[in-house]
Amino acid sequence: MLTAIVGINWGDEGKGRMVDLLSQKFDIVSRYQGGNNAGHTVVNERGKFILNLLPSGILRDDTVNVMGPGMVIDAEHLWNEVKRLRDAGIVITPEHLKISDRATICMPYHKLLDCLEEERLADKKFGSTRRGIAPVYADKYMKKTVRMGDLLHPEALPEKLADLMEWKNLTVNKGYGHEAITPESMLEWLNTYAMPFVPYITNTTEYLGEAAANGKNIIFEAQLGALRDIDFGIYPYTSSSSTIAAYAPIGAGIPQCRLDEVVGIMKAYSSCVGEGPFTCELFGKEGDELREAGGEYGAATGRPRRVGGFDVVASRYGTLVQGATCLAVTKLDVLSYLKKIPVCVAYEVNGVRTEKFPMGVELAEAKPVYEYFDGWMQDVSGCRSFSELPENAQKYVKFLEESVNCPVKYVSVGAKREQYIRMY
Repeated sequence: MLTAIVGINWGDEGKGRMVDLLSQKFDIVSRYQGGNNAGHTVVNERGKFILNLLPSGILRDDTVNVMGPGMVIDAEHLWNEVKRLRDAGIVITPEHLKISDRATICMPYHKLLDCLEEERLADKKFGSTRRGIAPVYADKYMKKTVRMGDLLHPEALPEKLADLMEWKNLTVNKGYGHEAITPESMLEWLNTYAMPFVPYITNTTEYLGEAAANGKNIIFEAQLGALRDIDFGIYPYTSSSSTIAAYAPIGAGIPQCRLDEVVGIMKAYSSCVGEGPFTCELFGKEGDELREAGGEYGAATGRPRRVGGFDVVASRYGTLVQGATCLAVTKLDVLSYLKKIPVCVAYEVNGVRTEKFPMGVELAEAKPVYEYFDGWMQDVSGCRSFSELPENAQKYVKFLEESVNCPVKYVSVGAKREQYIRMY
């Protein structure tokens, strides 16, 4: 069984929580794109964990975790993330974690370039996490990067780094006027933070290919959501990688395989970190109360998330481009304080109502059309079946399902592993 768990909206939908839940029935969890520019929050009996690079299955001792060739890996961040988990008693070994030899290393100068460009853009900035993601993906497609497999040949690294720094300093030093980067400093960084992961480097095409052929159950874990996809998202306010399910086998290293199931994750309301159009956004007291109720602050950055009611237009589009076969609705419990629940049912573009998701200038100028649904005003965190939910909560879930034309399979009513409802 090959299953992708992906975001339907702008990211921050609760994918890590669902991967952690579902991974108990899977042998392997593979991240297939992105870097440490987003976080997956998992709460279990050991505590609360925020994972930026490691797959969410890392918290299960009997699950193998794979970091695929579609990822960009900040070795220093990974080193610290692994240390933090080990300090909490999580076992991480080469049998437990496998890193693709084709995965790209996000170097310190990529983060530097990210910051320099955001500062240059000033009030026109893209809202980058400043983790170096756009610069490192740009270099990947320029074919001028260090990959994890290069660490297996340390004798070749000094010359490779010298060539890269000669090229990169044309931008860093000659362009932005920043102090030049030395190959020696980059080699020292690699020796300190990247070399410890040499025992974990794996040909994931061979490993995952054999696992799939032998009938192993594999989860492909996405970062961010459909609306942050480089091709289909709210460009240019997107990530620099492909966040959609169709890319999962490619980014994991097994393009010859096909998915059996795509689980789309969406919140019972909307949230968004960073810049760009967010049509359903709520402001003032209404927005502040929803943000506090949901604890909506970025797992990777700590930035307050923008919030809004459930966005039917964006969610229907996200469900479509993800090719979702079923959905998981998270944070239904957060809405329990509301007498009336806001839902963005359509957009108004140039005075015309539309239920289609626009792009570019039209999206930037779109205005939300809101309707309000009756709330249930009671705690639902103890519900373990759909019939136990209050009537208005049941109606709300069924509305979400019908509005995006995809069946809801799971409903999360709390952050803990057991706080969910399986619909079928």
